Amino acid sequence: MNANFTINPAPQAPDAALLKAFEDVPTSHISDNLGRLEGIVGLRRFHRSRKLLGTAVTVKARPGDNLLTYKALSMMSPGQVLVVDAGGATNNAVVGDLLLEYALQRGCTGFVIDGAIRDCAAFLAADFPCYARDVNHCGPFKTGPGAVNVAVSIGGQVVQPGDFLLGDEDGIVVFPADRAGELLAAALRHAQLEQEIRAEIRTGKVQQSWMDKMFAPHGL
Repeated sequence: MNANFTINPAPQAPDAALLKAFEDVPTSHISDNLGRLEGIVGLRRFHRSRKLLGTAVTVKARPGDNLLTYKALSMMSPGQVLVVDAGGATNNAVVGDLLLEYALQRGCTGFVIDGAIRDCAAFLAADFPCYARDVNHCGPFKTGPGAVNVAVSIGGQVVQPGDFLLGDEDGIVVFPADRAGELLAAALRHAQLEQEIRAEIRTGKVQQSWMDKMFAPHGL
């Protein structure tokens, strides 16, 4: 192997039933149960409304270079997300419509790119989950160096190969896959609590018990 490249095996494909269980879970409910500290920030959504769900196959690329995105996609299994740390650089797009087409053939469920994309109309038309820092018509270089399936930094968040990603209109949250069951249960409890709060709001009462619980520790 060329010393400029590190290629680690792809993580195991996620369980399809587990991915489906998260389809109606908002990122905000996961975020609240991660202490409101975890999450990717600074990326824009380039598709319409489909939820991003899957586990990470990661690429660490030289800014403006996408050689190893091809290698990573060739290693993917259905239910996995391509996560590219391109250093946040936006001078050259590192994915476009051809990689989108190939990703669909591989069963890839989305792109998370800390860098730029191009052919953004194709992502919109396909409603293929794609988050990136910006868009640029300038294409990439293909020389490396880089690494596949290593820890990467995406919008201030460390993402490990195999981490679970959930993305919607509010952004993206990331957590270890072995916490998925725990966080799913916590998110469902959170949703039930919010339903109870909404029911109380709709009574029209000014004084609300859920607000009193917040005020009490502060003597308000």
